[in-house]
Amino acid sequence: MIDILINVTLLAFLAITSVAILRMTNLFAIVMLYGIFSLLSAGLFVVMDAPDVAFTEAAVGAGISTVLMLATLALTRSRKRGHEGDYEEKPSRAHRPWLPLAVVGITGTALVYGTWDIPGFGDPNAPAQTHVARYYIENTMSDTGVPNMVTAVLASYRGFDTLGEVAVVFTAGVAVLLLIGGRRPKSGAKVKSEGGEDEA
Repeated sequence: MIDILINVTLLAFLAITSVAILRMTNLFAIVMLYGIFSLLSAGLFVVMDAPDVAFTEAAVGAGISTVLMLATLALTRSRKRGHEGDYEEKPSRAHRPWLPLAVVGITGTALVYGTWDIPGFGDPNAPAQTHVARYYIENTMSDTGVPNMVTAVLASYRGFDTLGEVAVVFTAGVAVLLLIGGRRPKSGAKVKSEGGEDEA
């Protein structure tokens, strides 16, 4: 009974947070609410006995994603600083979306073509259903002692694979932070003019 109450409460908080995100216009508040949404989702996964998924959601959703979005907000401005310190509007640039559209179209077509050989959803004759699924169903509790089969597969049977996935996500997050967190000139730094003289 307590599990049902916790599930309903977390689901209600998720719904309230989703509605709040949809109604917000402040980007900083939206990023914060996204982090709260990820933490609530992680709590829901813990209640459902899936701590591995909860850990991934907390680390990627509430951790790395929130940090990257906040860093992006900190580095982007709608206006740029002029030569004398005042802000001036950025000139608008003509945007030609044909190349990105072509790349997305070709990639999407290749992905759709690659899914034609995949067995249908829930197909009992699929290789995953005829080989390893029966073994997992019959031996998960005796092999691992974990009540949740998905957690047993990810954290025990595929433990090294899952560890590799976490390492890849962490490495990607660090690489993005290094790319967007480069050294920026201070606002009070001296600017060297073309004639070689320093200007304040």
